[in-house]
Amino acid sequence: MELNMIKAEGGKPGNLSVPDAVFGREYNESLVHQVVTAFLSGARAGTHAQKTRSQVSGGGRKPYKQKGTGRARAGTIRSPLWRKGGKIFAAVTADYSQKVNKKMYRVALQAILSELNRQDRLVVVDAFDVGQPKTRELVAKLKALGAGNALVVSDNVSDSLYLAARNLPDVEVRAVNEIDPVSLVRHEKVVLTAGAAKALGERLA
Repeated sequence: MELNMIKAEGGKPGNLSVPDAVFGREYNESLVHQVVTAFLSGARAGTHAQKTRSQVSGGGRKPYKQKGTGRARAGTIRSPLWRKGGKIFAAVTADYSQKVNKKMYRVALQAILSELNRQDRLVVVDAFDVGQPKTRELVAKLKALGAGNALVVSDNVSDSLYLAARNLPDVEVRAVNEIDPVSLVRHEKVVLTAGAAKALGERLA
């Protein structure tokens, strides 16, 4: 299939041949949802932890005798009923990652790219860069492409382009081998260089 390609220097627009399997696949909402959820779950730290009464330090002896004090019976000062005691149902560290095999992940990326293309949210340019690490210059380039909230995917991310985008909360710059399902779906537009489109076609086909 052919994608419309915009010339960065304002030349005559052209076409770019890409595989149908990558940019023309039918959208599978349930698969995309599963892969995106798994990706977000894998990013969770899961480091929350609390101590039970057996893990809290101290409390090795009975605080006072069983009878005659007028107080309730107590066997340890680390009881959950006491201040600084352990937790009854303590939280433990957890692994939230979900298994997604390589084929599911690849097909989900194909479906996302294809849907972006169908919704006219995919902007293909022959090249995309800035001469200097100036945010103003990058904003002007994106405005000319009609992409205010955008993910820029390039086959060659320069330091100037990365630095120019660093202060823009709605703009993200990624190398073609760093894209993921969440970054693709969270932005209104995806600006894709011709080299990145070819690399994706080879990698995902």
